[in-house]
Amino acid sequence: MELLDPRVDFVFKRIFGSENNKDVLLAFLNRIFTRAGEPTLTEIILMNPYTDKDDPLDKQSIFDVYAKTAEGKLIDIEMQLFNKYDIEKRTLFYWSKRYAGQLKEGEKYQELKKCVTINILNYAFLSNDEYHNVFHLREDRTGIPLIDDIEIHVLELPKLENEIPSNGGLENWLLFLKGIDTTYWEALKMNEPGLEKAMDTLQYLSQDSEARRLYEARQKYLHDEASMLEGAKQAGIKEVAKNMLELNLDIATIAKATGLSEKEILELK
Repeated sequence: MELLDPRVDFVFKRIFGSENNKDVLLAFLNRIFTRAGEPTLTEIILMNPYTDKDDPLDKQSIFDVYAKTAEGKLIDIEMQLFNKYDIEKRTLFYWSKRYAGQLKEGEKYQELKKCVTINILNYAFLSNDEYHNVFHLREDRTGIPLIDDIEIHVLELPKLENEIPSNGGLENWLLFLKGIDTTYWEALKMNEPGLEKAMDTLQYLSQDSEARRLYEARQKYLHDEASMLEGAKQAGIKEVAKNMLELNLDIATIAKATGLSEKEILELK
């Protein structure tokens, strides 16, 4: 039996964003926060739990996992299989909507609670070798915080080594998401007992014909969307190269600026 890919957002939400698996989500979040030096959570409330109405082809369906802690802190987790570009701007846009959306008319600003965004990316994005980066709002020189209400985690799966850790921790969860061979699952479960239920859920979904049908539809949709975005990006790059040719810039400079090969640039002439 071929397992479904847990990096497809539809499957990710079934594993981490359903009411029956709140304990899985809590264990995963606590490994993220522990690695960032933050206190663990004891309780989590799902704000948009998975339901059968989540249609993989409906643009209105939201496949992020949105939760709230007992203290009112809001946490939004998004799994990105493909690079949609402008992830940093999209992150701030959706963070701001979550943050501002807390206040009803007449309520005071002090009612606003901290919002945490967790982006799990199936592609490398930041220019360092760390697979887990955490961003806050701090003063440049002294590092003093302005306010703790914004926190953004970026987890980049390609930067993770495919080696089984010797103990518990976030790496075990991310290796499961990356789709490491099931022969290593026992070792991951020994390190992280909370992973067993996530693995059981994935195996159950992989055997369910309706779940597989929805998964394949969602996977095709995501692939098509990624192809269109990449096509649009390439078209834009070629337009830039054409403009640079008209300015009589040399081929080597254009190749360096656009990432196109010299052969591709000559074909645009």
